[in-house]
Amino acid sequence: MPFSGVDMVLRRSVTGVVALALLAASLLVLRGAPGASAAANNAPPGVVPAIQQWTGGTGQLTLTSSSRVVVPAGSPAAVKKQASQVVAEFTELTSLRLNVATGSPAEGDIALRIDADADFGAAKPALRAEAYRLKAADGSVDIVGGGDEGLYYGTRTLLQAVLASSDHASLPVGTAVDYPNYAVRGFMLDVGRRYLTPDLIKSYLHWMGWLKLNTLQLHLNDNEIHAPDGDWSKAISAFRLKSTNPKFAGLGAEKGYTRQDWDSFEDVAAANSVTIVPEIDSPAHSRAFIKFKPELGLNNGNSDHLDLSKPETTDFMKSVFAEFVPWFRGPAVHIGIDEYPADQEDQFKKYVNTMAPYVRSLGKNVHAWGSFTRMSGGGAGYDKDMAINSWNNGWYSPKAAIADGYKVINSNDDLLYVVPFAGYYHGQGLDGQDIFKNWEPNIFGGDQNLAAQDPNLLGAMPAVWNDLVRADYTELQMHGLVDKSFDALAQKMWSGGAAGTDYTAFQDRVAGVGKGPGTTYLSPGRAPGDLAYRRPVSASSVETSAFPPSHVVDGSGSTRWSSQYSDNQWVSVDLGGERRISSVRLNWEVAYGKDYNIQVSSDGSNWQTVAERRGRTTAGTDTVTFSTATARYVRMQGITRGTGYGYSLYSLEVFA
Repeated sequence: MPFSGVDMVLRRSVTGVVALALLAASLLVLRGAPGASAAANNAPPGVVPAIQQWTGGTGQLTLTSSSRVVVPAGSPAAVKKQASQVVAEFTELTSLRLNVATGSPAEGDIALRIDADADFGAAKPALRAEAYRLKAADGSVDIVGGGDEGLYYGTRTLLQAVLASSDHASLPVGTAVDYPNYAVRGFMLDVGRRYLTPDLIKSYLHWMGWLKLNTLQLHLNDNEIHAPDGDWSKAISAFRLKSTNPKFAGLGAEKGYTRQDWDSFEDVAAANSVTIVPEIDSPAHSRAFIKFKPELGLNNGNSDHLDLSKPETTDFMKSVFAEFVPWFRGPAVHIGIDEYPADQEDQFKKYVNTMAPYVRSLGKNVHAWGSFTRMSGGGAGYDKDMAINSWNNGWYSPKAAIADGYKVINSNDDLLYVVPFAGYYHGQGLDGQDIFKNWEPNIFGGDQNLAAQDPNLLGAMPAVWNDLVRADYTELQMHGLVDKSFDALAQKMWSGGAAGTDYTAFQDRVAGVGKGPGTTYLSPGRAPGDLAYRRPVSASSVETSAFPPSHVVDGSGSTRWSSQYSDNQWVSVDLGGERRISSVRLNWEVAYGKDYNIQVSSDGSNWQTVAERRGRTTAGTDTVTFSTATARYVRMQGITRGTGYGYSLYSLEVFA
C-alpha cells in the first residue's frame, strides 16, 4: 500500500532505531547478559495448533541473518531439502536471510536432524514419525524429528514462533515436545461438482502443512443432485482428470487436471507433508461416466447410477482406475460407494467386493464412504480391508462400522459438512468457536460419540460439497467459508484441548501466525496480523449498495466502502472478542477523511477515542498508532470530509 513522504521518513527513522535495538538485543540474548534477570517462559510459543508439552526456560533467543540452518554431514537428501525449504520460507515470511550449512551447529544456528529413537514424550508408537522436539537454548535452536514429517512440523513451529514474536526474529527459550493425537488430520474438497483452480488446491496444500494437517481428499467426479425436469442429459456433471490416452478422449471435463497439474499437486503435497487421497466415486454420483458411455447407466442411461447388472460396467470402472492410479503417489485411493439404490443390494455388494480388491491389486489401500446400514442392514459380507469415512449416522454409524471390523474417519455430515451458500448443512461455513469449544474427532453426535483417541478411530475429515452447481460464487468466496473454522479444526485434530478454552486468545494466535508460505492466493490483499480481516462490519450509511462496509475488510485493494455525502459518518468492525490493539491502518480513496477519530469499544455502544487525526490533505494510507487498548470493536468516526463526496475507504486494518 502507498505511504506518504512523511510516512516514509518516519519509517526509515524508526527502522534505524529498531535495527540498533535488535542488534543490541541479539547480543544480549545470544551471548548472555551478566547480572540480567528474565522471567521464566511458562507459556509455550503461540503457535497453531498448540504444542503438546512445553518446558520453559528464561529469556528470548533472537535469530539474525548470520544464523544458519545446519544439517549433519551424511544427512539424507530429504533433510537437506527441508533445510533449503526453511531458508526460502524465512525469506518469504520475515526479513531474515539465512543460509544452509553442513556439519555442526554454532551459536545462533538452527540444527535440523532426524532421530527415530529420540524421546518424544507420550507420542503413540505409530505416530512417532510425525513427532518432533524443538529446543531453543544456549544461543541456538535444535529440531529433531521422528521422521521427515516430524522434522517438517518442527520447522512449522519454529517459523510460527518467530512470526508471532514482536520483532519477527525471536522465540522463547525452552523445549517443545510435540506430536499428533490422530493419524488422519484431513480435509475434503469437492472438485467434481465445481472446478477449483490448481492455484487454490496448491495454496490449500501449503496451508494444511502449516497447520499440521496431513490428508487432502479430492472428490474428482460428481453431478448435480437432481436432474432438470428429470432428464439427466441436461444435468451438469464432470470427471476432472484429463488423460492423453485416446481410449478416454472426452471423459475428462474441459476444466480438468492434466497429468502435469496432478504432478504439481503431488510435488507441493510432498513438500508440505500432506498426502493426497484421490476419490473416483461410483456406482452412484456417476453421471460423468454415464455421459461418456450411456449404455452403462440405469434406466437406459437416464440416471446418475451405474447399471451394475452389466459386466461391462465393472470392466469399464476397472479401466478408469487402471488408467489413473499410476498418477497417484499416495498410499490410498477412495472408491466412493455411497448412496446407491437399496433395491440393488446384491449387485452393489458384488461390485464393492470386486472393486476394493482390484484397487488393492494396483498397489493402493482403499477408502470408502460408509453406506452399509442403509444398503444391507450392516457390513456383513462386504470387503473388510477398507477405511470408512463415517459420514452419516443413519447410513452407517461409526459404532456400527467398528463393530463390523472397520477403522473409521469422522466425516459426520451434521457436524462437518459445508455446502457453500446452501440452506442446509453449514451453508455459511462451520462455526469456528463451536468447533473449538465443543468438538473433537471422536464426536459424531447423538449416541455415536467414541472414546477420545479410540484405536479404531483414524481421525477426522471435514468436507466441502459444492452441491449448488448452478450457483454464482467464486472459489475465494467458498474459501471464505472454510476460513471460518480451519484453524480450530486443525487444533482439535492435532492436540485437542491443548490450546485452552479461550477462543479469543486462540484467534489472536491465528492472526499472529497467518496462513504460512505459499498462500498469498488465498488472501491476496491481507496484511499479516490484520485482526479485522473478514470480520463483521457495519457503517452509519452507504452511498449505494455497490459500496458496502464489508469491502473494508475483504482484503481487496480495489473494493471500497463509501458513505453518504455528509460529515459525521462512521464504519465499525467487530473483532469477535476483546483484543489488545495498538494500531489501525486506513487506506483512503480519493474521497478521504480530513478530520476523524479512531474509537474503541467493548460492547459496540460505549466508545472511547484512542487517537485523533486532524487536517489530513490527501488520499492513501494512514497508519494511526496509540497506547495499547483492549477492545472488541474498532471504528473510524468521521468528523469532517476532505472532499464534497462522502467518506470512502478501501480498507480498515487493525493490529495487535
